[in-house]
Amino acid sequence: MTAATHSPLFPRVPETADAVLDGLDPEQREVATALHGPVCVLAGAGTGKTRAITHRIAYGVRAGVLPPASVLAVTFTNRAAGEMRGRLRQLGAGGVQARTFHSAALRQLQFFWPKAIGGPLPRLVERKVQLVAEAAARCRVRLDRNELRDVTSEIEWAKVTQTVPADYPAAVARSRRDAPRDPAEIGQLYAMYEQLKGERSVIDFEDVLLLTVGILQDRLDIAEQIRRQYQHFVVDEYQDVSPLQQRLLELWLGERDSLCVVGDASQTIYSFTGATPDHLLDFRTRHPHATVVKLVRDYRSTPQVVHLANGLLDQAAGRAADHRLELVSQRERGPEPVYTEYGDEPAEAEGTARRVRDLIAAGVPAGEIAVLYRINAQSEVYEQALADAGVPYQLRGAERFFERQEVREAGAALRGAARFGANDSLLDGAEDLPAQVRAVLSGHGWSSRPPAGSGAVRDRWESLAALARLADDFAAAHPGATLSDLVAELDERAAAQHAPTVQGVTLASLHAAKGLEWDAVFLVGLTDGMLPITYAKTDEQVEEERRLLYVGVTRARVHLALSWSLSRSPGGRAHRVPSRFLKGLRPGSGGPAAGAGASGGSVERGGSGRAGEGARRRPRGPVRCRVCGTTLTEAGAMKLLRCEDCPSDMDEGLYERLRDWRAGRARLLGQPAYCVFTDKTLMAIAERVPASGGELVVIAGVGARKLDRFGADVLAICAGEDPDGEGAATAEDV
Repeated sequence: MTAATHSPLFPRVPETADAVLDGLDPEQREVATALHGPVCVLAGAGTGKTRAITHRIAYGVRAGVLPPASVLAVTFTNRAAGEMRGRLRQLGAGGVQARTFHSAALRQLQFFWPKAIGGPLPRLVERKVQLVAEAAARCRVRLDRNELRDVTSEIEWAKVTQTVPADYPAAVARSRRDAPRDPAEIGQLYAMYEQLKGERSVIDFEDVLLLTVGILQDRLDIAEQIRRQYQHFVVDEYQDVSPLQQRLLELWLGERDSLCVVGDASQTIYSFTGATPDHLLDFRTRHPHATVVKLVRDYRSTPQVVHLANGLLDQAAGRAADHRLELVSQRERGPEPVYTEYGDEPAEAEGTARRVRDLIAAGVPAGEIAVLYRINAQSEVYEQALADAGVPYQLRGAERFFERQEVREAGAALRGAARFGANDSLLDGAEDLPAQVRAVLSGHGWSSRPPAGSGAVRDRWESLAALARLADDFAAAHPGATLSDLVAELDERAAAQHAPTVQGVTLASLHAAKGLEWDAVFLVGLTDGMLPITYAKTDEQVEEERRLLYVGVTRARVHLALSWSLSRSPGGRAHRVPSRFLKGLRPGSGGPAAGAGASGGSVERGGSGRAGEGARRRPRGPVRCRVCGTTLTEAGAMKLLRCEDCPSDMDEGLYERLRDWRAGRARLLGQPAYCVFTDKTLMAIAERVPASGGELVVIAGVGARKLDRFGADVLAICAGEDPDGEGAATAEDV
């Protein structure tokens, strides 16, 4: 049976309609040949749903049952629509319209507006946040940039749920939605926003759907014209439709039932935008004679990964859980998922980076590895750890931590406060470094308690809170450190992470990972309070968090690692507990592991994993400064084996020669300099001046692989000789 993924790049167009069906499994073939009446495809992760529905359309077109111009396939992203059009062309079904809901509605609106309303279609506002800002000004409500984004999101939610401004407060209470501001105030801003749009004769993204719905409801002649054009509909990711999109779909259909929907209620993770799986789950109620096909053959993941995914859903509750699909892996057995408990967040990040490095050394391409977390603010520690390990990475769906607007603004404010010192009134009463940092950050949106909700304001707070925690750790590692010292540390970290984007390990939030897949996936930070997130309070919100973890698990093809840390920082109180979603699944957590046919994986303690041939694990006891004997906790200091402010015996000339050599090697490899060695590793080499491979390999950041690739050059430079360049590394070697 042909797998659902990894199809040839340029497949031959099937010669006949029956040839379109070649390679489909029995259930996919059922989908492809069900060309009449309503069809509901319940498709689990990795089961080839896009393959099934594109072959259905192509088979119908090639068999003469579905005229290509009469078919409208809709999905939710331009990328998905483009992929669908490409597959249809490869199957000989060109001419079929595959669009997003908004794209299809906009084309119809542009065509029928002069006939229905008269005159040209009003201009479409690309960024409604500016109008929301004007509405706030008129209402004399002060909103910062992140509050503007959150209020804008609330207006979008209200519109896709067909809620008018006057009804917004009641709708929020009814849905138990956690609004970012007083609902009555948001309702007032919403009303003023709509008034401003009318004054400016402009429409927004949601109006495209609302106005199309309005015209089709009021003008039967236009509705019939569209229905004559489009007679067959296919809807992908049907679990994500909003009430407004469902209403538009019903108007497109009229009294007909030539509809095929595809979805998986267990992958509903966007309810905060108005998406609901109810339309998918109620399909049989609305269409009692519908053909229902379940796709459960998973071609993406190994039995071990699928076993864990099924176990997660076995513990789920609620309506979506009642319709869960039990996946059956079609792949050969692979490694068990690995569960790892770490003492603190830096140890978790460093341990993850080591495992990533080991996978790359074993032949897994860096681009086929992902580290997934719940919120973007978690990325910084993993960016740092991967950089220290010499592993290239790329962020998806978020800026690098030190490139975020709020982090740049906070850095500038801290720099200014450090410059003015005691003359800065912000620092009045702030006696130690953490207090000084919090005093500065409080002017940029940080407070001791997180804000309500889960929008941009919360994201901003999480970033600033990460800076505050970093200040705590820095102060603990450097007693007596000043604000200027911290600013220098931040600058060094930012500089190390501002390398050009390269093809590497993906860092992404779980939401941003939807629809993607990798050979190896690391799910990190899996503690209660992070997954489920603290602000998930209702049963349904908690269940959506479980579905988010399910989406993360099902991104993995072969290797899957799940980890958590007991405390935030080294030496901190171990008060955290693993995510409740892992109970009964990870060994030793109580209860039988759900599912059958596989063990529950293995549990390791942080630091127990192999760090690579020849590499040395960090000692289990305290790491002490080799100059003053102080216990070291900061990663950079541990690399140097001394406090940052202790006297250095570094050979400056040697350090500069190493930097020059590194720059040349990085250019040759087409990689950022830190992928060869980080600055801290070069400093450690220049301080210890190793004379042999054994002395070089034990320096943190070197290890066996880099000793093999670069050891001869480095030892030659340390001996005062010119490296001969023999055996120069290639990009694949790093």
